[in-house]
Amino acid sequence: MSIETPSTEIGFEAARALPEVSGAVPLLGHLRQFQRDPTEFLLRGCREHGEMFQFRLGPRKFVLFSGPEAHHAFFKAPQDTLDAKSVYQFTVPIFGRGVAYDVSPELMTEQLGFLFPALRESAMKRYVRIMFEEINLFADSLGAEGEFDLPVEMNELTINIASRSFLGEEIRNEVDSGFAEAYHELQNGINTLGFFFPRLPTPAHRSRDRARRKISEIFTRIMTERRRTGATSEDFMQKLMEARYKDGQQLSDEEITGLLVTVLFAGQHTSAVLATWMALELQRAPQVIDRIRAETKQTYQGQEMLSYEGLKEQQLLENTVRECERLHPPLIILFRKALRAMDYAGYTVPAGALVAVAPASSHRLPEVFAEPDKFNPDRFAPPASEEKQHPYTLIGFGGGKHRCMGKNFAIMQIKAIWSVLLDRFDIELATPFPAPNYGSWVTGPRLPCRLRYRRREGVFS
Repeated sequence: MSIETPSTEIGFEAARALPEVSGAVPLLGHLRQFQRDPTEFLLRGCREHGEMFQFRLGPRKFVLFSGPEAHHAFFKAPQDTLDAKSVYQFTVPIFGRGVAYDVSPELMTEQLGFLFPALRESAMKRYVRIMFEEINLFADSLGAEGEFDLPVEMNELTINIASRSFLGEEIRNEVDSGFAEAYHELQNGINTLGFFFPRLPTPAHRSRDRARRKISEIFTRIMTERRRTGATSEDFMQKLMEARYKDGQQLSDEEITGLLVTVLFAGQHTSAVLATWMALELQRAPQVIDRIRAETKQTYQGQEMLSYEGLKEQQLLENTVRECERLHPPLIILFRKALRAMDYAGYTVPAGALVAVAPASSHRLPEVFAEPDKFNPDRFAPPASEEKQHPYTLIGFGGGKHRCMGKNFAIMQIKAIWSVLLDRFDIELATPFPAPNYGSWVTGPRLPCRLRYRRREGVFS
């Protein structure tokens, strides 16, 4: 499908009113249906009305763009039409004042420019070594056989990897003395209630704010000690300490802290959730595990550790990660606010509306993906190559200007984790296959979710 002439026009009156999903009730609208199963609810809207419709959560109206062409219109709409900043104010207590969605789009772009060196190929090659070392430390700690809590261990492992990769050895050494606990509390501050009321004094939000202060104290202490002693490092904290804005001004400690938290979330939060779902889906496809092990053996036979080049070659492993992104996108819905009216496909989105795309439902459209509820990594391999129908077919990491900058790191990290762990262990699910936990903003599985393992001989044993 061509995207040279997107079917979106601004400022023209549309001929039709937006259709609404059936089943709304007074006052609550579709809230109960959405809370119960947002994916199925939005798919029902797609079946009823196609690529564009509205629904109501309490008094708020939302407009959903569904399908690759609609995604294109959504992600390519200019900032003064569909605005992310006004919607994502709930991230300000997490990332901090003076960075990201708390500043002008121009300053945000300049600040994000400081992050790009941390995600370049040259840096990724160094990160793969860190990933391999941390994954092996985790594997060595498990013993010959046993069980572990899958979401907890994937969260801790990815925190260790991301903190050491982006923040340096000092922060990695703080993981066991307060940083990991504070970061976990900060993660819990991303919730559905906080999306609408980020400053509401709930217990979770109070814990979030205490955690943010703790992390700021840890980062500030390290930066202060480096300045006092003249010590330097190759880590990303040091690069931000040395960075300058276009006007020559250096970044404040609070700005550095905010950007470090931003890049940490970009490289860790979604990784932990996707790594968890990948283990779960593979339990239902043991033949894929056998193929991944064969691919790992072919790639690394005679080598002692993972490499960036090797991970890039592991296409089946990458397709498996992408299939988990399709079936279990960490963010099930992405929002913008319409600052002015926008026309698409004969409908008008009114100014002030909250506009969304929903990876959770769009990734299961039968007209886009064959047998959309089936776990099938080969859908991304030739000859199917289903994602190549359109640049906006797979949107688990967003799209356009606000696409997740940590996508490549996240995918590489998940590939590294399961390349090593599947090589070193036989695994099976010790609890029933879990349903998604839609109460969390980043949608992981409901608990309990435990994995049973037994050590095996492999390439990296």
